[in-house]
Parts: sequence; C-alpha cells; structure tokens
Amino acid sequence: MILENKLNVTHQIELARAEEKISKQRARQLFDSGDINKVRVGTFEGLAFIHAYLFGDVYDFSGKIREVNIAKGNFRIAPLMYLEPALKHIDAMPQSTYDEIIEKYVEMNVAHPFREGNGRATRIWLDLMLKKGIQRVVDWNQVDKEEYLSAMQRSVVKDLEIKVLLKHALTDQIDDRALFMKGIDVSYYYEGYSEFKTEDL
Repeated sequence: MILENKLNVTHQIELARAEEKISKQRARQLFDSGDINKVRVGTFEGLAFIHAYLFGDVYDFSGKIREVNIAKGNFRIAPLMYLEPALKHIDAMPQSTYDEIIEKYVEMNVAHPFREGNGRATRIWLDLMLKKGIQRVVDWNQVDKEEYLSAMQRSVVKDLEIKVLLKHALTDQIDDRALFMKGIDVSYYYEGYSEFKTEDL
C-alpha cells in the first residue's frame, strides 16, 4: 500500500525517489539555515520539529503522532494506545550522560511515533542530544549497517550492544558540515535510500 502523499505520486519506487531527494534537500537546509539550533533537544516536540522539517513537503502526517498501529519485521513497536504515555515518559528521561542518551534514543525508537521516517529523524535527534550532553556526535560512516540494525532490533531487550557500537563511532567534530551531510546519507542508506548524495542536491 502506497502512502498518501502531497506529491500525488501513485507508484512506490517513484515516491521513494521523490521522498529521498526532497527530504535530503531539507536535511541540508536544516543544517545550513541554522534551523537545527531551534530544536528542543531531547524532547518529542524537538523530534516532531525535525520530522516535519524533513518530510513536510511530502506527507500531511509529518511531525504528527501516528494514528495507526505499525509493525516492522520482528521489531516490537509501541501500540497506539500506549504511545502518548510513552512519549511523556521519554520526555522526562535524563540525558546528561552517554548511557542516558542512548537509553532515551532506544525508548524513542520503540515508540516509533510517526507513520514513516522515524529512524532518519530520530538519528538527527540522537546526535543533538549527544552534542548538547557530552560534546560528541556519531560519525555514522563508522557504523556498519547490518551491525547497527541488528543491535537496534535487540536493544528492546538489551541496549549494551548499541551502546558499545555507537561509542566506538563518537567524534568531537560536532559542528562539521561534511560529517553531518555524510551522516544523513548513511542514515538513509540504513533504510534503503541511496540514490542521491545530500551534498549534491
């Protein structure tokens, strides 16, 4: 089933292409305009701002809490009836140490608050928490796709694996534009989008 979209695209491959191109352009704009500094770090409100910024030209539901239950393979996603309490709980979680930040990120991933585009928006959200909390960000180029996806799948039960994996990829280049753009490309590659380079759009 193809998602309803503002572009009136009715073919899945065409929609995926358009979504990747437009939202990567928006990710670049988020950084270059300085709008990224408007994000309320570590809050659902901040995540919704990022999501709406990336996907607002493509989907009406961007930045809005999903109204349906969703599933992703074997990964456990919060049922709709528990979503709002879960988001309140996540907002209240601490975010001053590396471990606290990753725990908060894992909880938000389980919540999966949007209809589509959760991973891509939440990885930006994670980096902003790391930047504010410990003056580090993830160099996503250092994080293997399969290792990341399997660690995230297992993080619901045990988050040690994702903590170790991402810790090895931390860098103090927190304002490096090239690192941010490459990070967006890797983030999209995790989700199967790799046709466009953010830097070239």
